Amino acid sequence: MTVQLTMTEVVPGDPRMAADVQPLLHALRPALTPEVCAAFVAEAHTQGLVFLAAYDVDGRCAGLATYRVLATSRGRVLFVDDLVTDPGRRSEGVGARLWEELESRAARAGCERVELDSGVTNGGAHRFYHARGMSVSAFHFASALR
Repeated sequence: MTVQLTMTEVVPGDPRMAADVQPLLHALRPALTPEVCAAFVAEAHTQGLVFLAAYDVDGRCAGLATYRVLATSRGRVLFVDDLVTDPGRRSEGVGARLWEELESRAARAGCERVELDSGVTNGGAHRFYHARGMSVSAFHFASALR
């Protein structure tokens, strides 16, 4: 059975950004305080980040994906910055429905691939992505600036 969800793009200034999106981003990234999140949302939205919230039939936000379409030297890609399900709603198919929507949006945008980074210790996410046919195609390197 497929979970019934309505996919809604939430933009800065929409009350659902603070009520629904920010708590899910915080669940994924605990260091993201409401103040830091508000600044991030405003800046990232101007850079093309889309905040896609999945609402259940009762109007509760069950999950969130953030993404942007990028033109890269490897072709056009839909890059997923964040994919998170409400911790109380895990294993209900919310992540799978968000993933289906992301793939659909990627196809409509003329993308060749969906790409994302995932923390090396996040085994649960890795199983989810592998189950959707994703493969580990690169290492992401980072260096903090002093």
